[in-house]
Amino acid sequence: MKPIRPRRALISVALVLVACVCLTAAATRLRAATLSAAAGPVLIQPAELVSVLKATSGPKPLVIQVGFRVLYLQAHIPGSEYIGPASSPEGMTMLRKRVEALPRTQPIVLYCGCCPWVRCPTVNPAYDALRAMGFTNLKVLYIASNFGDDWVQKGYPVARGQ
Repeated sequence: MKPIRPRRALISVALVLVACVCLTAAATRLRAATLSAAAGPVLIQPAELVSVLKATSGPKPLVIQVGFRVLYLQAHIPGSEYIGPASSPEGMTMLRKRVEALPRTQPIVLYCGCCPWVRCPTVNPAYDALRAMGFTNLKVLYIASNFGDDWVQKGYPVARGQ
C-alpha cells in the first residue's frame, strides 16, 4: 500500500469541496429560475396602475384588455386597447400581431375583469404567450373579484364604449 501524502490529500479534498459549492450554487440558481417561471404572472395592484398611468414622468405601459368585448364596452381603463379574448385563437392572433414589433422590454399590463384573475380563462394564456415571445416587463392587473368591483366601484378612471 502506498503512503498517503498529506498535501495531495488536502488538495483533493479542496477540489471536491469547490466542485460541491459550484454545483450547489448552480442548482440554487436553476431552482430559483424554475420557481420564478412557475410562480405565474407578475401582478400589479389597481392603485399602483392608476399611479403609473397618472404619473407625469416615466414610461407608460401599454394596457391591453384581453377579455370579452361586452366588458370592454361597459367600462375599461382609459387608453387601454381591446384585443379580444386570448382564450380564442382569433384573440391570441390579434394579441401577437399587436405586440410583434414592440421592443421586448416594453412595459405591458394585461387585464380582463370577467372574474378573479387566478381563474380567468383569458389573462393567463395571454401572459404565457407574451412571455414566450420574450417580453420581460409584463404584468397582470390584480382583479380579486371582477373589474366592476375592483376598479369601477373603487372610483378609478373608466372609459365607456369604443
